Amino acid sequence: MRQPRLSSVVERRLLVNYRLTPEVATRLLPDGLRPQLVRGHAVAGICLLRLGDVRPSWAPKAVGLRSENAAHRIAVEWDGPGGVETGVYIPRRDTASLLNTWAGGRLFPGEHGRADFEVRETPGELRVAYTARSGDTRVDVTVEVTPGLRGSQLFDNLQQASIFFERGAKGYSPTAAGALEGMELNADAWRLDACRIVSAQSSFFDSLPHGSATLDCALVMREVPVTWRPLPAMHPDLDVPLAPQHT
Repeated sequence: MRQPRLSSVVERRLLVNYRLTPEVATRLLPDGLRPQLVRGHAVAGICLLRLGDVRPSWAPKAVGLRSENAAHRIAVEWDGPGGVETGVYIPRRDTASLLNTWAGGRLFPGEHGRADFEVRETPGELRVAYTARSGDTRVDVTVEVTPGLRGSQLFDNLQQASIFFERGAKGYSPTAAGALEGMELNADAWRLDACRIVSAQSSFFDSLPHGSATLDCALVMREVPVTWRPLPAMHPDLDVPLAPQHT
């Protein structure tokens, strides 16, 4: 089935970013992808995403849907036909939407696990928490919006961070069949605000070897219209773990 281009509004996209050791990042990636390094660190994180007006681009807004979603991601690069390309590898996606769980990997790229979300949000503070129904993934993040980016060892300022994440618009997720399905994010107006991390817990990152994943910074995007374009699938050798195993 040909997957359609999708339109939506990013009502909230909270990026909680970690510095990850290149060795550990490499072990989490399929062959053909390698960590994109910034100042000697791999860049990984959690995208906590609320979408509104989600619909095929040809459909009217009235039929659009709204959902809470999450993605664990690692910034990557690979050798494409025209040279080195950049994007993100997404070993795990979760959603509160039953429709997204069914449609992911069918009507649009990316298989999703089902999860229960708890959200508290004001203009100056956000808390997003969720637990996967499978019980193996938990996230709880609280941030405060700040005038500028402070304390990051990856980026000197908000502009530098914004450019990095804007260039990582292509995201690839593994499928049960062994391929990587891709989707590219396109935004006419790219706007990010800096945040201070008040607290952050992630069973995914907390289960990695001690000292290999360190919180770095958080950024938030709000009320930005976007489109999502399906990408041709990749078919690398996936003979590596796709995510930390929890017991």
